[in-house]
Amino acid sequence: MKIVIIGAGGQLGSDCCYLLATEHQTIGCDLPRIDIGNKASVDAYLDETRPNAIVNCAAYTAVDACETELALSWKINAEGPKYLAQAADRLGSRLIHISTDYVFDGRKPAPQPYYETDVPNPLSQYGRSKLAGEQAVADNCANHVILRTAWLYSAYGKNFLKTILKLSLSNPDRQLKVVDDQHGSLTWSLTLTQQIRRLLRSDLTGIMHATSEEHSTWYGAARYFLDAMGVAYRMRPCTTAEYPTPAHRPANSILENKVLKDAGIATFVSWQEDIDKFVTDNRDQLLAEARS
Repeated sequence: MKIVIIGAGGQLGSDCCYLLATEHQTIGCDLPRIDIGNKASVDAYLDETRPNAIVNCAAYTAVDACETELALSWKINAEGPKYLAQAADRLGSRLIHISTDYVFDGRKPAPQPYYETDVPNPLSQYGRSKLAGEQAVADNCANHVILRTAWLYSAYGKNFLKTILKLSLSNPDRQLKVVDDQHGSLTWSLTLTQQIRRLLRSDLTGIMHATSEEHSTWYGAARYFLDAMGVAYRMRPCTTAEYPTPAHRPANSILENKVLKDAGIATFVSWQEDIDKFVTDNRDQLLAEARS
């Protein structure tokens, strides 16, 4: 199968290029080779490559910046998926599009999870733009999968775990404040890529949740990760109110992977099990990068 992976330079895109290439002909692309917010660019690139499947990992994920960069966030997160969906449908390609927990308001009491059938109600510009992207994919491509994930981390790029590690190593005596009233599931992009690989073998379509099993707060996740890394730290829990941000963060980002489980193709394990393996596989690289 020929697969185009859009957003190949990001966390998930990098893992997709690495893992899917073991079974398929993969073509990774990003700006400036393709601009998904430009219909002519999308059509020209996909007409040239004519893939059997497209995995769209590209997004404008600067959540706080989205509050002021309205046009840019809408161009990448809403219009881009529309153009990809239109081209995929015209070419008969399967489209796997990555979305987010931010389509929900997070007001459901934790630990109650959100299901695929729950009604979205985004409270941030990022969430609104991503929900519009979901709707554009569903409206314009019959053979589509929309994967909602959350709290993504990887050995590539920037993420919460790498930030916490760098802060702890750079100043071990500094007491870090980490939010302890937002709940979710740290999700390894490599495990999500394994899920995408299974979906490429299936004919399942529609909206699916795709996060690790079990849940924690950011504070609990940070402590577990640093303990696994064997790094000394000082940390205290804080509330969301103590750490204000321009964009609303969902208090509850726990997603239940019901559709994948019902189909018998879910790949996810507990977030703790994945963190343990992530550290085993990448500890030296993570430490070297954090100290550089």
